Amino acid sequence: MSAPAPSPLAIVDAEPLPRQEEVLTEAALAFVAELHRRFTPRRDELLARRAERRAEIARTSTLDFLPETAAIRADDSWKVAPAPDALNDRRVEITGPTDRKMTVNALNSGARVWLADFEDASAPTWENVVLGQVNLSDAYTRTIDFTDPKSGKSYALKADDELATVVMRPRGWHLNERHLVDADGTPVPGALVDFGLYFFHNAQRLLDLGKGPYFYLPKTESHLEARLWNEVFVFAQEYCGIPQGTVRATVLIETITAAYEMEEILYELRDHASGLNAGRWDYLFSIVKNFRDGGAKFVLPDRNAVTMTAPFMRAYTELLVRTCHKRGAHAIGGMAAFIPSRRDAEVNKVAFEKVRADKDREANDGFDGSWVAHPDLVPIAMESFDKVLGDKPHQKDRLREDVAVEAADLIAIDSLDAKPTYAGLVNAVQVGIRYIEAWLRGLGAVAIFNLMEDAATAEISRSQIWQWINAEVVLDNGEQVTAELARKVAAGELENIKAEIGEEAFAAGNWQQAHDLLLKVSLDEDYADFLTLPAYEQLKG
Repeated sequence: MSAPAPSPLAIVDAEPLPRQEEVLTEAALAFVAELHRRFTPRRDELLARRAERRAEIARTSTLDFLPETAAIRADDSWKVAPAPDALNDRRVEITGPTDRKMTVNALNSGARVWLADFEDASAPTWENVVLGQVNLSDAYTRTIDFTDPKSGKSYALKADDELATVVMRPRGWHLNERHLVDADGTPVPGALVDFGLYFFHNAQRLLDLGKGPYFYLPKTESHLEARLWNEVFVFAQEYCGIPQGTVRATVLIETITAAYEMEEILYELRDHASGLNAGRWDYLFSIVKNFRDGGAKFVLPDRNAVTMTAPFMRAYTELLVRTCHKRGAHAIGGMAAFIPSRRDAEVNKVAFEKVRADKDREANDGFDGSWVAHPDLVPIAMESFDKVLGDKPHQKDRLREDVAVEAADLIAIDSLDAKPTYAGLVNAVQVGIRYIEAWLRGLGAVAIFNLMEDAATAEISRSQIWQWINAEVVLDNGEQVTAELARKVAAGELENIKAEIGEEAFAAGNWQQAHDLLLKVSLDEDYADFLTLPAYEQLKG
């Protein structure tokens, strides 16, 4: 490993944390500083390019496959690198933040993979950023066993061969880490902080365990952004003396622009790529964000009415499976977000049947695995994929050459026979306020109305309110969606929450702040690219 120069990075505006010295070592910070020096300027250029592309979509109200990369799509000879053994069978993946309890439970869950999340399921407090790294290192050294001081319950890891393989998700390119700045006071991108600390401390440790540094890449909008990640991987492996090609990355196709560049994204990462994932809420959020001024034909109905069987969603998922298998990559399906109820067996029965139908559909469509949010859903999803896969680790041999998706199919929003409803508006407000309040307390994964919600949920909620107001949508009850109606519903929800939890708990929470923030990002004429950007300014810690 190169001898590190003293790190030019400074930790600012942060209280000292227990064991932070194990993560924020001089050598690790020097590595992160070098990542920042080399790659942040290009990151900044790519963020500017996002804005230019969005302006072009506003002008044309359309998207197409890229003519300049047609040769890559037409060349049948290239494939991604073969999957390492630890990532060859991914039939069920569980997702969640990296707090200590979740780390043990996810690793023990019976899922083949755990998406250890520093992104949408984690509010980026400095404590969550640093102690999440501590917890993952403790998991790999098997020093993570603990007893919960509140419940008295003990948590301990199962045998190594029963544990899920970790695929870590750093923050997206757009988010900075305000607590880590360079000599000019410029914050380091959160993506480079999360990736850099994890890779530096764990890459060799994971190789020694027969696994490797595996990553999920979120919010990618183009193959050029994937190219930047590839450059980061090449440099990191060289710097730390890790063999080239050790890193494996699965890219979330959760933006509408990335859906038009799936093959190119795999091509850019081909020595480090292991698959693509079909997101849902962020994908819908991206459609609204990019086509928000495209008129009535781009108006989405209530989020819960947009299932994966909607024609434009089906086009996207089937194209993803075909693309992945053509190039030898894993195709990973979407999230089952249901949280089982401890009190209502009937709710569970209905929800479990929906989850089973969803996972059966994915397995039968050719996906190689899928996501769940709760350990109780692991056996249901496992059964769906076991029925199709049997003893095979995946079904990449199903090339899905029957699939033919045209550019227009991916944005045929008006092919869905559903309209916005008053109940949908109320739900968007309810979930938005309740999620943002928890996020401001440092919680990124929150159970709301028996669903595990994360930041993508809040994004689609506020985006739909914004879109419905600006498109002058008339709801099923005859009311037009206006700023006044949104304020009225939000005020009513605050009163409902107060009655539900009591005056004292209401006063102790961030409810008014969450209400105000939801309305700001839902009603401002200038649409914020990401809710988490203004929210981060209000996040304590």
